[in-house]
Amino acid sequence: MSARFKLQKEFIVSGSLHSLRLDRCLQELTRALPEALSRSKAAELIDMGLVALNGKPTKASSKVKEGDLVFLQIPEAAPSSLQSFERPLKIYHEDSAVVVVSKPAGLVVHPAAGHAQDTLVNVLLGKFPDLSVGFHEQRPGIVHRLDKDTSGILVVAKTHQALENLAAQFKAKTVHRLYHALVYGKPAVSSGRIESFLARHPVHRKKFHSAAQGKRAVTHFRVLASARGLSLLECRLETGRTHQIRVHLSEKECPIVGDPIYGTPKRLKALSQELALEINALQGIGLHAFELGFNHPVTGEFLKFHEDWPENLLPLVQKIGFENV
Repeated sequence: MSARFKLQKEFIVSGSLHSLRLDRCLQELTRALPEALSRSKAAELIDMGLVALNGKPTKASSKVKEGDLVFLQIPEAAPSSLQSFERPLKIYHEDSAVVVVSKPAGLVVHPAAGHAQDTLVNVLLGKFPDLSVGFHEQRPGIVHRLDKDTSGILVVAKTHQALENLAAQFKAKTVHRLYHALVYGKPAVSSGRIESFLARHPVHRKKFHSAAQGKRAVTHFRVLASARGLSLLECRLETGRTHQIRVHLSEKECPIVGDPIYGTPKRLKALSQELALEINALQGIGLHAFELGFNHPVTGEFLKFHEDWPENLLPLVQKIGFENV
């Protein structure tokens, strides 16, 4: 086997796989291997030109026939330039497949412009050097994200198989995710469902907005309490788009407190001086992912984790009187 590849293997398509798409066929052919592929990862390898059907590169949608020869190459993980980063991190659960952590507000999840080596990924690499990287990823183990200024619970995969399993659960919308949102004002109804298509704003490139063309986004909400011009909402995600809760609530005239992108100064001026000072001093925004549940990718056991208000939000919550809601 070439040093460049961790697997080079030829398969003969059996009758039971006749007429399957090539990506689906590869998923079945590799099911019993340590390098088992999901359909999406198989399609990625096909697009990279690392799969040949009867000696020729082809498409993921190509149909296979009994007796066809499928040659598969899986590359070694690309050398990573990621460095470890020392920072205290609360860990709720850790085993050979997953780690569940508390992401504080102000910490970026994975390397991006302006944050090359000071992210959650870098912190995790310092604690778990064997974190699965995949083929060419700079986001080892990352299945879902929280915005930089949002706090809360995240699950991270420690192996490629766990990554694929968890990604499938998120895609199937079976992962349980609840958020607490501190917002200005009060929604017109006590509970509801918000659905729109989110796209990047054509003028303000840091913002997203609801548009005719975009990715479908669904947020369920209910009002838990209201006082002093603010409300506490519980939000359940059906989809997980960038800035989804922030956009949906701001478009309902209830932007999240402390949000520098979707909030407006006039909402702050309508509050008491005491609350305005507290919000101005806030680290992060009033959005916290307080509950996460998923099926363990190896055992299948349903795991659920809960996190109370973080230190950056607790003083504000106590001032409003929402801490025991």
